[in-house]
Amino acid sequence: MSKLASLLVPGLAGTGVLIGGAYVAANMMVPQVHTPVAATLGLTAQAQQTAPADTVVFDLGRPATAAEIAAWDIDIRPDGAGLPDGSGDVWTGEDLYIDNCAVCHGDFGEAIGRWPVLAGGQGSLTNDRPVKTIGSYWPYLSTVYDYVNRAMPFGNAQSLTDDEVYAVTAYLLYLNDLVDDDFVLDRETLSTFEMPNRDAFYMDDRADTEYAIFTGEPCMENCKDTVEITARAAVVDVTPEDEAARIARQAAATGTDIGVTEADASAQVAAAETDDPVEEGTTPLAATATDNALADAGPDPELVAAGEKVFKQCSACHQVGDGARNRTGPMLNGIVDHPAGVVEGFRYSKVFGQFAEDGLVWTPEELSAFLAAPRDYAPRTKMSFRGLESDDDLAAVIAYLGTFAQ
Repeated sequence: MSKLASLLVPGLAGTGVLIGGAYVAANMMVPQVHTPVAATLGLTAQAQQTAPADTVVFDLGRPATAAEIAAWDIDIRPDGAGLPDGSGDVWTGEDLYIDNCAVCHGDFGEAIGRWPVLAGGQGSLTNDRPVKTIGSYWPYLSTVYDYVNRAMPFGNAQSLTDDEVYAVTAYLLYLNDLVDDDFVLDRETLSTFEMPNRDAFYMDDRADTEYAIFTGEPCMENCKDTVEITARAAVVDVTPEDEAARIARQAAATGTDIGVTEADASAQVAAAETDDPVEEGTTPLAATATDNALADAGPDPELVAAGEKVFKQCSACHQVGDGARNRTGPMLNGIVDHPAGVVEGFRYSKVFGQFAEDGLVWTPEELSAFLAAPRDYAPRTKMSFRGLESDDDLAAVIAYLGTFAQ
């Protein structure tokens, strides 16, 4: 944004004019009419003196004050130009974030509903569904500061002080595992901070590299020989799943041999829909016998199923099962009866580093105490989740986590 040198706003007596977000009260002066040919508004005194003789000059408006220009001139450049004095730390930013931002963006930056995700997504930009967050995508930290300062919180923009904007920005870096919990952001540290994706931006070359691909005749029918389901997004509950398939999948997760596979379930569901006989070799489903087998072999299947539902509150940050990876939080395969703070590749907060040094083990009792009140159990943990209030929910989610081997 270019720096504004002067702003002239025409107006009427006793009124104000709103232009581009700046409100300037205007005084009306007696117009000096040269000839009724054209009306030129907002001329300076010097311009009036040099105006052509056939121009009508109304003598309206005035130069903008320094304060009015400053209200417009709030942009921040990548090199830090325009940054104000001040500073903010991670933990002050956490309190501000929870009070002002979490209602839309979630406790961990995972987003509520369709609001933007702010944390995570590292390594996903080459995937079919990249997660573009502050940590994975944004090239300059100055953009984060500028946007928070200019437009946030939603519905109450520009209500944060300079120190508060620094603090919120510092906490957003912390949520993305880009700084430690003792980090302090100020003009110097912001102007020299390099975002992970900074060097991945390049000039738009789509006219040369992509337009030819997307301007050809599109395929509208019979584009593939066959279509099949290759995976189920059961964790986020978006792929429909029948009861038989759920039982079979749960049996596989617990390592229980009950004679029912997901392929068996799928075959019988398809047969039920088409009235075709089940292929020879598949196993008839008996829900009661299946549940009894699971109960005899391990945790209560109903408790595990209830825990799967409770875990949906955790799935925005944690993954379990085949292919589970660290996200905003560590993956949780094998977490029950496992040492705390030692999942490979995850960057823990200092309190969890201390847990690891002390040899804390996540027994069901310790997990229950932590999940009931994470911030009381582990002060200054990244996990700002408020906790599970129900003892039944705690027992269920721990039973569910216990079905996943490391």
